[in-house]
Amino acid sequence: MILVLGACGGPSEPSGPPGTSGTPPDAAAGGSAKGLVTAADLNLGGIDQDMAEKGKTTYDVKCQACHSLGENRVVGPGWKGITQRREPAWIMNMILNIDVMLTDDPEAQKLLEQCLVRMPNQNLSNDEARQVLEYMRTL
Repeated sequence: MILVLGACGGPSEPSGPPGTSGTPPDAAAGGSAKGLVTAADLNLGGIDQDMAEKGKTTYDVKCQACHSLGENRVVGPGWKGITQRREPAWIMNMILNIDVMLTDDPEAQKLLEQCLVRMPNQNLSNDEARQVLEYMRTL
């Protein structure tokens, strides 16, 4: 239930103007007045296995009802390959700032049209969202 990421019907390659390339709206311009995560906010090195394990736990509790770990759509799209289709900041914003993303981001709006179900806000902390992202990086 936590992410509407990637195309519901299959893989989607990011392309187009800022906001559609996987970059959150306003972040492409160097920051956000809306509190969106930017690439500069993330420090992604090698995969942190402890964080990934915590992210898996969050997935098991809050995400698996709507998202598979494969490519198939359940309610929302599957997570396999998501970090190749979407930028990390975009993923974080879909987790943390779903209302802003669905209002302002053309790719998020397309996903809502395809999936027909608005992703609920799971009220994750920044740390929890980062752990989910880290788990996604292991898939």
